[in-house]
Amino acid sequence: MTMLTRWHDDQSRPAPKEAARDLGVRVLAPLVAWWLVVLALGWALTDGPLKDFGIAEERINTSLESSRTPFFNDVTLVFSWAGATVSIIGLCIVVVALVWRHTRQWWYAVVPLIAISAQALVFFFTTLLIDRERPDVEKLDNSPPTSSFPSGHTGAATGLYFTLALMALGIRQPRLRALVVSICLLVPFLVRTARIYRGMHHLSDVAVAMVNGLVACLLAWHWLRRDPGDTTAAPEDDAASRRPADHTLA
Repeated sequence: MTMLTRWHDDQSRPAPKEAARDLGVRVLAPLVAWWLVVLALGWALTDGPLKDFGIAEERINTSLESSRTPFFNDVTLVFSWAGATVSIIGLCIVVVALVWRHTRQWWYAVVPLIAISAQALVFFFTTLLIDRERPDVEKLDNSPPTSSFPSGHTGAATGLYFTLALMALGIRQPRLRALVVSICLLVPFLVRTARIYRGMHHLSDVAVAMVNGLVACLLAWHWLRRDPGDTTAAPEDDAASRRPADHTLA
């Protein structure tokens, strides 16, 4: 069993107690350790040894502000909204519902939900303790009442779309699979660029946010213990009891 096939190789249904245990041990515990790392980075950029770098990198925002055009203002608005809370949660709910219906496996369907929740926890508790001002340029979006560090839009987009890229590897048609995976991998970078361009974040804010989203994605993908020797499907209804769930998509 490899990382990419872990959900297909073992489709057994976890007991509620096992699922709760794995969520705590395999997601929440390492997430706390990662949060401490993010806190340390935020402190270093605002009040620690990287403070000078944190100030100097604002030149990137100033340069982008001076080169704005109406066309790119409109394009970046689209990708900024792609990372907004309502967009991320809405898409996640749709994907969870579709995957649950297709596979009959709630423990696989909730992987994207775990990913965006994990990154959101790190983002939220970091902004409570790290108060970094947003770049001193004209902002093209309304500023939410949170710290500039890390970028919530970028972290959420990375956590969700990187997870969807892993799930999209189950698409049967090679060309469609390559297209969907490529789009899913590209969107977070477009969201990141849009947030910098629109004056909402520094480069380090979005860089740490992307790593936060990636960490959340990997933790979510591995949230449940899987046994490579167990290929038993976990039925939720009579139809599922007669065949293993199919993780591939037409």
